Amino acid sequence: MSARTPAHRHDPGRPQGPPAHKRWSADLSASATVFLIALPLSLGIALACGAPLQAGLVAGAVGGLVCGRLGGAPLQVTGPAAGLTVITAELIQLYGWRTTCALTVAAGLVQVGLGFLRVARAALAVSPAIVHGMLTGIGVTIALAQLHVMLGGDPDSSPVTNALELPGRLVAVQPAALSISGLTVLVLLVWPWLKAHGGSVGAGLGKVPPALAAVGLATAAAWLAGMRLPRVDLPSWRTHALPELPEGPVLPLASAVLTLTLVATIQALLSAVAADKLAAARGGRERVPRSDLDRELRGHGAANVVSGMLGGLPVTGVAVRSAANISAGAVSRNSAMLQGLWVLLAAGLLVGALELIPLAALGALVMVVGVRMVNPGHIKEVSRHGEAPAFWITTAAVVLLGVLEGVAIGVAVAVGMALHRLALTRISVEEGETEARDETEARAEAGGARGVGVHLLVVRGQLTFLAVPRLSRALAQIPEGSRAVVELKGSFMDHAAYEALEGWRATHTAAGGEAEVRGRAGQRLAEPGDSHACTPWTPWRNHQCTRAHTEDTSGGAGAGGAGSARGSGGRHTARKAQLLGGVRNFQRTTAPLVREELARLAEEGQRPSQLFLTCADSRLVTSMITSSGPGDLFTVRNVGNLVPLPGEETGDDSVAAAIEYAVDILKVESVTVCGHSGCGAMQALASSTAQGHAGSSPLTRWLRHGRPSLTRLSARGESAPRIADRETADGTEALCLANIVQQLEHLAAHECVARRVREGALELHGMYFHVGEAQAYVLDLDGTEVAPAVFAAVRPDPVAG
Repeated sequence: MSARTPAHRHDPGRPQGPPAHKRWSADLSASATVFLIALPLSLGIALACGAPLQAGLVAGAVGGLVCGRLGGAPLQVTGPAAGLTVITAELIQLYGWRTTCALTVAAGLVQVGLGFLRVARAALAVSPAIVHGMLTGIGVTIALAQLHVMLGGDPDSSPVTNALELPGRLVAVQPAALSISGLTVLVLLVWPWLKAHGGSVGAGLGKVPPALAAVGLATAAAWLAGMRLPRVDLPSWRTHALPELPEGPVLPLASAVLTLTLVATIQALLSAVAADKLAAARGGRERVPRSDLDRELRGHGAANVVSGMLGGLPVTGVAVRSAANISAGAVSRNSAMLQGLWVLLAAGLLVGALELIPLAALGALVMVVGVRMVNPGHIKEVSRHGEAPAFWITTAAVVLLGVLEGVAIGVAVAVGMALHRLALTRISVEEGETEARDETEARAEAGGARGVGVHLLVVRGQLTFLAVPRLSRALAQIPEGSRAVVELKGSFMDHAAYEALEGWRATHTAAGGEAEVRGRAGQRLAEPGDSHACTPWTPWRNHQCTRAHTEDTSGGAGAGGAGSARGSGGRHTARKAQLLGGVRNFQRTTAPLVREELARLAEEGQRPSQLFLTCADSRLVTSMITSSGPGDLFTVRNVGNLVPLPGEETGDDSVAAAIEYAVDILKVESVTVCGHSGCGAMQALASSTAQGHAGSSPLTRWLRHGRPSLTRLSARGESAPRIADRETADGTEALCLANIVQQLEHLAAHECVARRVREGALELHGMYFHVGEAQAYVLDLDGTEVAPAVFAAVRPDPVAG
């Protein structure tokens, strides 16, 4: 492994890692999987749009071949998508199919232009609540329309009409169509469960994509039963419709092109970002660079131009097919291109087989896709962040008025909510007892004072010039000469509010009073924004919240205090005061900020995705070096970050129990063994071995689990761990690195770990943290392979331009 290289130095389509023949093998296998998913969906989306069914095949082939070659997201799969169904259906209804193809060409040209203007990142600035609301509205529209197809009827272009006519359609249902569509839905729902719980048979069947299995079984059932149902009709390619120039007023046509461009662009870019996250989470030795979003936008534009010119549907990035592509092991853009080639071949060679598919099966398939676009997880997230009004209004507007109108209304609502939040600031003044807030009060409390009378002014929300009049009125209520504390609970304060506060503080202090202004987390405020920067913490022994207690109890002035604090009892009291002072500071400054999240975790239980096994050294702060918080890491700490081999615990099963609980019960997806520089356990291990001390102390008995690390290090050769960008500093560092690799081997020997690794559900990682350099080095493993072991420095990502 080498150090991370900035993504802009690579062609995003150039694969990194495995040899060429292995890359081609992986891409070939992945392309077959994606093709089996894309083929029925392309036909189903064309059916839902009211377009010629061949148009779906054209779009699937062009999306894979053109965007796969020219795009900037190598693992994303492009093709006809459910998110464009409603828009395309509206365009066909208004202008006809051939004009819709011309509008697709125009939208593609706009996308190419936007790609050259490098606005792709800006397109992602749309509120997720609006995007999810748009997709939910589209999903509801699709589901209402395809329910009519499932029941044997023809849907209307209006979702409201479809909803109103649904009871009548239920009365006049066609049993044959309902049975085939019901079978399709049943297979789609049961197939993933069968894969997970069907043993070896289920695992074998699970290799067939659910969409293909559902349509295939429904087609076979209809054929065997001799049902006379409407089926796929693929006319001769000689009669395939090509685009014609649109006629009519320019403004509506421009609006149609804008709508198609907006939705296709946003969905493509969001899907590319999601594909990056999935590829990064997958890990492994192959290194796929981060997507070039501007190039991806140009690639989508070119694909839409070609698809429209050839009489195909508009295309965009498809999250489901992209996720399947990544899960199937694709490592380069070759997979998407091969998938497009297979669709092209199927359109020419499998016409007879495709024409056996009942339209009711395709309708059921697309209906399930539409229902799944209504994502409860997204609804919960936007509600938790206060974005529910924008989400629900966008959803309703998309269903009732259309996609462009719905998105425009959603944007207006989101902007209004943002302005409302900016202007909504709650200011309250309280008078009474409060806890000590600085060193002076801490000393006074140590002398017997239990509370200090203050005027507390609390500002909740963003403090801007709009709130200055209310702020000034509230500050005027604080009497001259009093002790006052201003607590700012928001995350922003502009210069007008800063000047108002500073002016009041200067006036109040000049009149003999005390004034203190604090931002979030109890930080004193000096300039706007200063309290919100990430700054180094104050060492515990020097922290103002604990120092006053320690000094007072360990010899400070006061009757009877000087002598008693110098003995052991005094030292114990000082350390207790230091600990309690730190806890009190947490309760005052940090607890209010994390209480809501901890309450959620207490109610929902822990669901960490990572097991982090590291040393007990006090300098190794796991939450700091991983930027994690409550609920993120399941942490195991012991002397030397050791993992006893199964059967060698000799009475101490704590580590094995923690591993079993994390892997089998919590279902973590990754296990990291983290060592560090200057490890005292490794120094003791090397020293005791050099001196020939077997020893019987608890520490010596525990360190015997590290002796295989000494053996690994003494072996040298290719398996000796090393750091990529420099030599190891000394023998201790070399032993620390070897120990990480050795403990990973011990970890892989545990049955629960080995089983999950074989299933592809668990990844093992090694990490080395250099304390003095504040530098982390990471070793990624392919399964349990650990040689040669090279630790690569984790570098900050380059700032995006």
